[in-house]
Amino acid sequence: MKKALVYYSMSGNCQYVAERISEILDCDLIRIEPEKAYPDKGARKFYWGGKSAVMGEKPKLKKYEFNQDEYDCVILGFPVWASNVVPPIRTFINENDLSNKKVAAYACYSGGGADKAMTKLRKMLNRDELSAEMVLIDPLRHDEKESMEKIVKFCALLEK
Repeated sequence: MKKALVYYSMSGNCQYVAERISEILDCDLIRIEPEKAYPDKGARKFYWGGKSAVMGEKPKLKKYEFNQDEYDCVILGFPVWASNVVPPIRTFINENDLSNKKVAAYACYSGGGADKAMTKLRKMLNRDELSAEMVLIDPLRHDEKESMEKIVKFCALLEK
C-alpha cells in the first residue's frame, strides 16, 4: 500500500513528526504551504492564524506534487489553531478526492483543542473515524521518548 503524508508546519513540530513517520513507514512526504505565508511571530501569528482557522478559510497553496491515484493511504499532519484544522489542510482536502482512501491524521498543539480539531477533520472528510489518529504536545520541546512511542504506535496502526 503506497502512502503519502501531507502536512503543513509553521513552527517545525509537524515537520519533525512527518519525518519520523516517513522513516518508519517509508511514505512520500508532501509539504503544503499557502502562497501568502501567515505571520509566524507575536500577536499577529495568533490573530491571523486563529481568525483564518475559525473562519474556515481555504488559502491558495503553492504548487505541490500529489497524484491521488498513486496512493492508497493519505496521512494528514497539521498544527491546531483555535481548536481547528489549519486552513492549508482545508484547501488540500477541498482540492483532492480522498473518499476512497485510507486516511489517518496527526495534530500538534500547545494550547489545547486537538480533540475538537480531529472531530472537525472527520466531519470535513465525511467519516465517522479515521484509520489512525494521534495528537502530540509540542514534540520538539516535549519528551522525545514519549513522542516517539506515540509515533511508533500510530505507524503500527497504519501497517496493518
